[in-house]
Amino acid sequence: MATSEQLTDSAHFSVENIGGIDQTEVDIPPGVTVLTGKNATNRTSFLRSIMCAMGSQRASLKGDADEGRVEMTLDGDTYERTLKRVGDGVTFEGDGYLDDPEVADLFAFLLETNDARQAAARGDQLRDVIMRPVDVDAIRAEIRRLETEKGDINDELANIESRKRDLPQLEQRRNTLREKIEDKREELAELEDEIDDSSRDVEQGRKEQAELEEKLQELRQTRSELETIRRKIERQEESISSLKRERSDLESDLDDLPETPMGDHRDLESEIDRLRTERQDLNTEINELRSLIQYNEERLEAEDYELLQDGGAAAEESGGSLTDQLVDSDSETVVCWTCGSSVEREQIESTIDRLKSLRTEKVDALNDVKSQLEELKQEQREATKKQRRRTEIERKLDDIEAELDRRDEQIDALKANREGLTDEVESLESEVESLESADFDEILTLHKEANQLEFEIDSLESDLDDVTSEIEEIEADVERADDLREQRTELVDELTDQRTKIDQIEAEAVDSFNEHMESILDLLGYENIERIWIERIEDAGSTNGQTRFELHIVRTTENGAAYEDTIDHLSESEREVTGLIFALAGYLVHDLHESVPFMVLDSLEAIDSDRIAALVEYFADYADFLVVALLPEDAQALDDRFTRVTSI
Repeated sequence: MATSEQLTDSAHFSVENIGGIDQTEVDIPPGVTVLTGKNATNRTSFLRSIMCAMGSQRASLKGDADEGRVEMTLDGDTYERTLKRVGDGVTFEGDGYLDDPEVADLFAFLLETNDARQAAARGDQLRDVIMRPVDVDAIRAEIRRLETEKGDINDELANIESRKRDLPQLEQRRNTLREKIEDKREELAELEDEIDDSSRDVEQGRKEQAELEEKLQELRQTRSELETIRRKIERQEESISSLKRERSDLESDLDDLPETPMGDHRDLESEIDRLRTERQDLNTEINELRSLIQYNEERLEAEDYELLQDGGAAAEESGGSLTDQLVDSDSETVVCWTCGSSVEREQIESTIDRLKSLRTEKVDALNDVKSQLEELKQEQREATKKQRRRTEIERKLDDIEAELDRRDEQIDALKANREGLTDEVESLESEVESLESADFDEILTLHKEANQLEFEIDSLESDLDDVTSEIEEIEADVERADDLREQRTELVDELTDQRTKIDQIEAEAVDSFNEHMESILDLLGYENIERIWIERIEDAGSTNGQTRFELHIVRTTENGAAYEDTIDHLSESEREVTGLIFALAGYLVHDLHESVPFMVLDSLEAIDSDRIAALVEYFADYADFLVVALLPEDAQALDDRFTRVTSI
């Protein structure tokens, strides 16, 4: 499976003052590389150097050095990390191969203390380990955003469908208006013919007639302006009513929102800052404890190596064999590297155990702090959300009040204009009446009728323009509805992807583990293990669909009967294999085979040599570079084609 773009060049490493390494340079070709040697030959230190070059911070400085360095040249690019001792801690500088090494630390760098490997071997909740790199909060936030966007589109489509149902009625109204306008125009044309006929019969009073016609035209225009003003007043009054309804709704929403004293916000922020500081302090303490434990373990390993190096001389002086000295480890004394005195090895190992217990306590405390911090941050987000909503409502209310004031001023101005036009119409009607005479009664009546018809035609044409504009707007929305439906389909697909992303990761992890576990059990030949598999179960007590992974172990008796066992009853070899396969499942489900070229394996001594060889062969298919630390007797079982590094 390896990466999509296979790396063909060797990786070159230059390491100084890392773990137990003074200085070394090693070339690692693609494929399997076996670091072979006895204990305390810096194999683990070199594996940690590879991890450091990748970007991990799980490496330590040499005990007597203030600064160390790892340089890796891979595929034409060089990556350099520098470690510096600062006070009681170590800082990391430079850029590694990975921007974020967290997932690789979990599933690609499989040292003895690897969390995924240990979680499976201890029977911890495996689902939490697989999902640790997944930002579930970000997925849920994206789901909320997509749901809001989809809801907006649904509202818009519903509005379009509602308006679309009005189209037949609007079309009918438009046709009716057109027919009325046509009828009025025909009626006006007939009147104008009558006026022309009557005007030809009247030779006298042309001047009076012209003046009368001018007044009638002015009257018609003034009436039209008056009608326009009345319509504007009606629209403004409708808008004011709508604004008042919106204001009432907003005031109701505002009443539902509780007042949040600023002091509460400040107390909340202060508590969050305190927890953040506590979290940072705990992280620092845990890192320091990890470095201290690692350093002491490496120093113990180095003490073993020194014993092996001068074992011959020591044996001659003591009169015993080297084997006797190694076997009699319970009474072995070592030189304390902090005070220089000789102490029982058990004392140092006991101290390391106490440090590990302290680290576990600190990790538990850190998890509690993180939980409290998340609760407070959620409370802060809710309070901020409500405060924003209150501010938004208050701003909208201010805007509505300002808009109401503006529209009230406009209505006052329109009403004043209406009164002026009404007076002007009355004045013009009076002037028209004063120009009427017996000689012109008939023609005046015709002019009045024509004037009224022109006014009615103008009004009908204005209505026709409004209806036509509304129809065109709805038709444009109807055309746009197809695009909105396409957008909604894309949103639904994206929502489905987001909603099922967590399920997919969990299901893929379970399937991957079960498939590879079945294959590896067949390959390694654990005769009394029928099956080891994970079942994905929805937690009955969960309100949000939370799931858990349940590890099942099925054994067979000598007569072939199957029964279920627990992880505690597996041999150390079987537990180690289970942990490694679980880590491999995480490696594959998080696509590390596409982004992390190195996988490292260490501490396989609990597994017998032939099974180690089969396991390495199996893992070799999934990484460009697989680097394995093995004892010489275990390395002998591996294929000769694999690269060996015997000196670091």
